[in-house]
Amino acid sequence: MNGIHRTAAAAALLLALPLSVAASTPASATSPLLAVSATSAGSAGFADSATVPAAFHIELPRPTGPNAVGRQILHLVDQDRPDPWVPSAGPRQLMVSMYYPAVAGTGGPAPYTTPQAARLILDRFLPGNTIPTEALAGLRTWSRSDALPRHGRFPLVLLSPGFIMPRTELTSLAEDLASRGYVVALVDHTYENTGTTFPDGQTLTCAAICDAPPPGGPAVVEASRAKDLSFVVDQLTDRSRPAWRYAHMIDAHRIGIAGHSMGGAAAVPALATDDRIRAGVDLDGTMHYPVPAGGLGGKPYMMIGHPLPDGQVDTSWTGAWANLDGWKRWLTVAGSDHGTFTDDNLLLVGLGHPNPTTITPERGIDLTREYVAAFFDLQLKDIPQPILDGPTAANPEVSFHQ
Repeated sequence: MNGIHRTAAAAALLLALPLSVAASTPASATSPLLAVSATSAGSAGFADSATVPAAFHIELPRPTGPNAVGRQILHLVDQDRPDPWVPSAGPRQLMVSMYYPAVAGTGGPAPYTTPQAARLILDRFLPGNTIPTEALAGLRTWSRSDALPRHGRFPLVLLSPGFIMPRTELTSLAEDLASRGYVVALVDHTYENTGTTFPDGQTLTCAAICDAPPPGGPAVVEASRAKDLSFVVDQLTDRSRPAWRYAHMIDAHRIGIAGHSMGGAAAVPALATDDRIRAGVDLDGTMHYPVPAGGLGGKPYMMIGHPLPDGQVDTSWTGAWANLDGWKRWLTVAGSDHGTFTDDNLLLVGLGHPNPTTITPERGIDLTREYVAAFFDLQLKDIPQPILDGPTAANPEVSFHQ
């Protein structure tokens, strides 16, 4: 099956989602439930005082690194590029959450999402539900809004979420990387998710392409995301007028990319077209934009996915594996599903639904964090990582493709 189609959600009450898949397998099936748009406390339209209803218990896992985590929200406008999905909207606009190593005890609480984005998520995936908006809008993160930055220069990691999923599905991963000594740019791709809230309070939805493939199919979306991500790099590394007040923290010579589902697949065109991006990770995303026959210029690449039924394999991954010409790894996590590599299953269970997998949501997040951080520690910090050399007794769920 080609293009964007519908797949069954893991929980009975969830709507099926349109998603991109390879010709033979559902490796980039959209996650069963949740991701919501991260925002700064105090900004227009942002939640800053809501509390999570007692009936729901959702707690994001604590970051594992030694640093406190700061977060700031950027609104970026590409004056040289019209929006690819809604040209009448004018220039391409993006919202980006910047996570960074921060001074402990500074800044204010950073909520997980805006009320508008939370409502859109709940209404799309749980139609007719009675879950209050505050169950998501009031969820706190481990980040501190506008915290003071730590001194130093750090590698930059770009993060891109799955199709239809706002950037907040990768909050736990972003916070953990920042705690370990990375600056992280977590990007919302406007009109490609349930809702992106902008500083004026407007929330733009995904009506443009989420329920029907654009001309050219998913490969075009992946290529467009690569342009979004290169523009973010442009803005963050501009020497004269960088878009972020703490841009001096970024080591522009050490940039990597990771993403979930279509966001992971978008790492291929990003690496293929932007020499500044040195290494990439695909979290369970089928690649419609293939790895070029000549490879990615020797750039390191890692794929982490869930096991497919009946011994199936994602043909886009086998094709990529053959063409990758640098350091490479292909990992499979037993007992996982598409949402395991994000916050999605954690939120699903926290909202009262059964866990769709045999691996707990917390364990899935732990493994994702551990292997993604190990990859970037090796590739961007030159720190040896034995965990990437093969299976370990500590992580029996993780197998290595040979």
